[in-house]
Amino acid sequence: MLTEVYIPSTKYTPEVILLPEGTIKIKGRGLTVNKIDIPDQIIEWIEAYILDPAESTTIEICFEYLNSFSSTILVSIIKRISLIMLKGKKLIINWYYEDDDDDVYERGECISSSINIPFNFIQIS
Repeated sequence: MLTEVYIPSTKYTPEVILLPEGTIKIKGRGLTVNKIDIPDQIIEWIEAYILDPAESTTIEICFEYLNSFSSTILVSIIKRISLIMLKGKKLIINWYYEDDDDDVYERGECISSSINIPFNFIQIS
């Protein structure tokens, strides 16, 4: 049975919360300076989740900063989770950004268009 996964943030990586009822939260900083692999714990959870996903899955993404290496990792995660749509399940991606942070907003737009999945852009202050 799928359980909740909590990975605390570090100085360079975001907090990740994976909830079996269909919520994924990624929040903090993506400052990875060299190519790293997605933690096994995340990959294993996603693979198990895809087998029996909730009717609706929501991914909440809120970065203070996101560099290109971290973006690559994020894209891999989203692409993998998006396989639930092939099972007729709903995927909602909420991309939060601070009102004065054009870089994070534009990075979200770029990711959304590159993987062809619409994001909800939500401005926070």
